[in-house]
Amino acid sequence: MADSPLPLRQRARRPTPAELEAIPWLKLLDRGQRERAVTALEVADAEPGERLCRIGRPATFWFGVVDGLLKMNNDDSTGQAVTFTGIPPGGWFGEGTLLKRETYRYNIQALRPSVVAGLPIDSFHALLDGSIAFNRFVLDQLNERLGQFIAARETDRIHDPDVRVARNLAALFHPLLYPGVGNWLRITQQELGYLVGLSRQRVNQALHRLGGAGLIRIEYGGLRVLDLAGLRRFGA
Repeated sequence: MADSPLPLRQRARRPTPAELEAIPWLKLLDRGQRERAVTALEVADAEPGERLCRIGRPATFWFGVVDGLLKMNNDDSTGQAVTFTGIPPGGWFGEGTLLKRETYRYNIQALRPSVVAGLPIDSFHALLDGSIAFNRFVLDQLNERLGQFIAARETDRIHDPDVRVARNLAALFHPLLYPGVGNWLRITQQELGYLVGLSRQRVNQALHRLGGAGLIRIEYGGLRVLDLAGLRRFGA
């Protein structure tokens, strides 16, 4: 992990207009709610390896990825090390922990230089109390994430590396959980390997097979999904 001059919280700053535009739920709020949320929002630049959330720490912010790539795992817990998911641009996470005002049961770590936004927990609950549209957004988040984690559990039992790469890649292109991705994602084969638990070389083989099937296209700096439904069904 790269040394940072100050803890992430102390490096927080005001979001730029472009960064605010990348936050999907802001558009759902009325004018007064949006102004209050914008005043409360903070962003910070996370370095590779830096952690936003740690197991056992109290949840104080609702976090979202403006740019970059994070991973959610439990590598500091007493159980078997598991990477639950990657979190690309547009993804917001931790709402379940904030709803119950619990401590984190997972770690969130930056895989590359990332811009992360945070909404304080009290502002999060104020929006829940005052906005039906925001409630709907959070409810959809919880529902989609539950389905994602069930699918991830099933994927963990699959021994075919090509299928594992396909399913994990499809999860990163989820249009509701990660609206900032679209059909192109900036990601390296090494980063995808960290998320899937495979070597870069084995990920490379899987990607070429998926490309040969017409499901993705490997492009400079990232991947383009050509058939998301097919990617989800691959190997079924």
